[in-house]
Amino acid sequence: MKLREEYMAFNLLRSEQNKPRAIALMAAMMLGLAACSGGATSTGSEGAASEGSEMASEGTTESAEATKGGEIRAASAYDLSGSIDPATTSAAVTLAGNWHVMEGLVELDRVTGEPYAALAKELPKVDGNTFEVDLREGAKFSDGTDVKADDVVFSYNRVLENKEGFYDDFISFIEKVEPVDDDTIKFTMSSPFSLIDERLSVVKIVPKALVEKDAEAYGQLPVGSGPWKYVSATPNDKIVYAPNENYNGPKPASAETMTWDLLSDPAARVTALLDETVSAIENVPANDKESIENQGFKVESVDSFGLAFLMFNTKKAPWDKVEARQALFYALDIPTLIDDYLGGDANPVKSFLNEKHPNFHEAKNVYTYDVNKAKELLSQAGVQEGQEVTLRIADSWIKPMAPAIQQQLEAVGLKVNLKEMPSKALYPEIDSGDNDIVIAPGDPSVFGSDPDLLMRWWYGKNVWSETRYAWADNPEFEKLQGLLDEAAKLEGDAQQQKWNEAFDLLSEQVPLYPIMHRKVPTAYNENVLQNFKPVSTTGLSFIDVSVKQQ
Repeated sequence: MKLREEYMAFNLLRSEQNKPRAIALMAAMMLGLAACSGGATSTGSEGAASEGSEMASEGTTESAEATKGGEIRAASAYDLSGSIDPATTSAAVTLAGNWHVMEGLVELDRVTGEPYAALAKELPKVDGNTFEVDLREGAKFSDGTDVKADDVVFSYNRVLENKEGFYDDFISFIEKVEPVDDDTIKFTMSSPFSLIDERLSVVKIVPKALVEKDAEAYGQLPVGSGPWKYVSATPNDKIVYAPNENYNGPKPASAETMTWDLLSDPAARVTALLDETVSAIENVPANDKESIENQGFKVESVDSFGLAFLMFNTKKAPWDKVEARQALFYALDIPTLIDDYLGGDANPVKSFLNEKHPNFHEAKNVYTYDVNKAKELLSQAGVQEGQEVTLRIADSWIKPMAPAIQQQLEAVGLKVNLKEMPSKALYPEIDSGDNDIVIAPGDPSVFGSDPDLLMRWWYGKNVWSETRYAWADNPEFEKLQGLLDEAAKLEGDAQQQKWNEAFDLLSEQVPLYPIMHRKVPTAYNENVLQNFKPVSTTGLSFIDVSVKQQ
C-alpha cells in the first residue's frame, strides 16, 4: 500500500465535501492490505518493497545496525538562491549545506551548540590579546590540496574586509590575522573577548588559490575541507553530496552519498517522507504532524531561537514614540495565533531569548494580550481612532496568520493596509525608506547561539539599525552598544548581568522585537537514519549520521 495514498485520504478527510471520496479511497486501501501476502510491508531506504518486514510503526530501530554505506536523502524546505560562497551566503539551505562541506577552525555541534576543534588541532588558548591556532595535521581540501595558514589568513581577511557583508560584525574583535608558519596562525584582538571558541566557527576556511582564480565560479560549488563535498547544486531540484575522501577530521561521512531534494511545497515534502523517497524533512506543517506520526515516522518540535518579529520605522510618527510601539505588542493575541496557525509549535515571548536558551533572563517588560492597555498607549502617543498604517508581512510560515493579525490591530483602533510580500521584495522596499510596520521571521542562530551574536545581528551598527528601523542615532541605541561591548569582555555572572540589562532595554524600547519564538518541527524515519537528531534552527544536520542496513 502506498503511503502517498494514505496521505491523500487524510487530506481529503479534512474537507467535509471530500469525505465520500476519502472514505472510498480508504476502503480501497484496506482491501489492498488484505490481499497482500506475507503480512504488512514497508519500503526500505531505497524505496523497494520488502515482504514480511515489520511496519515502521512497529519499529526495527533496535535490531538494525549502522554501517558505512547507503544514501542519506532528505527534503529541504528552501530553494537555492545566489552564491553558496561561505563568506557571503545567508540563505537557509546553503548555510546548512556548508555545515557539511566547509570547516571553520572551530565548529559548533549543531545539536548541542558546543564548540569543538575542527580545522584547529585544539581549541585556542588566549594569552592577553593574542592567541595562536595550529592546524589539524594532514588537513586537506576535497580537491586534495593541503590546508595552509595562508588559506586561513586569506579567509579571515576576506570576511573582515567585506564591509558590504555581515560576517565582519561577528568577528569585529579581531584586529589582525597573520601566519606564523605553514601550519600556525596568530590572531591579535583589539580588546579582550570571551566568546572566541563560538565565534571562530563563523568563518569557513576556503582555498585561497581557487577563490583568487575565479571567486564567482567558486561560489557556485565551493570546495571545503569538511566531511562532505558538493557534487552538484541545481535550483528547483536538488543538491548532491559525496564523502570527502581527503577528510581526516573527527566527524567523517558515514554514507556513500547524500541528496537534498529542494521541496518548498509543504505537501510535496510530506509526501516524499511518507513514500520513503526521503528519510527526513524540515519545517513540518502543523496539520500533518499527526498523520505522519500515525504512519510510524518520528516528529519532533525543538525549542529554538527562531522567531517572528515586529519592526517599526522609528523615524515615522507615531512609531517614533515608544508608547505606540509597545501598544502593538499588547494588541496581539499571541497564544491564540500560536494555537490556531502553528499547532502549538511556538512560545509567547518573555525575553529576547527563548526560555530554553542557557542565557535566558525574563525581561523587564513581558507583553500579554490586553486590548485596553493597547488603546491607552496609542492614545498617549497621540494616535487617532482609525489612523491608517501599512503592515508588511513576509510570505513565510507567518503568512497564514496575516488576516488574524490585521483584525487584532484593527480592534485597537487602527486602519490596517495589509501587504503580504516575499522577502526578496520586502527588504529592498523597506530599505528604500518606504516602510511603516513589518512582521517577518528571522533566525541568526544558524551562525551561532551566543547572546552577543544574536543581538548584534539585529541591533549592531548595520542596515537593520541604520535603515530598516532607523534607530541608530537614538541615545538608547548607544547605551545598548555599550552594554554589549562591556559584556563581551566579561565572563560568568558579570557577563550575564550586562546581557540581562540589554534584554531589559530591548523589551522596553522594542524598535524590533520578537512576538513569538518558534519550535522547529522535523520529521524523520528512525528505521533508516542512525544518530539523527533535529536541530534547533533552520536546516538539517547529518554530521555523525549514518544509514541503517536492514
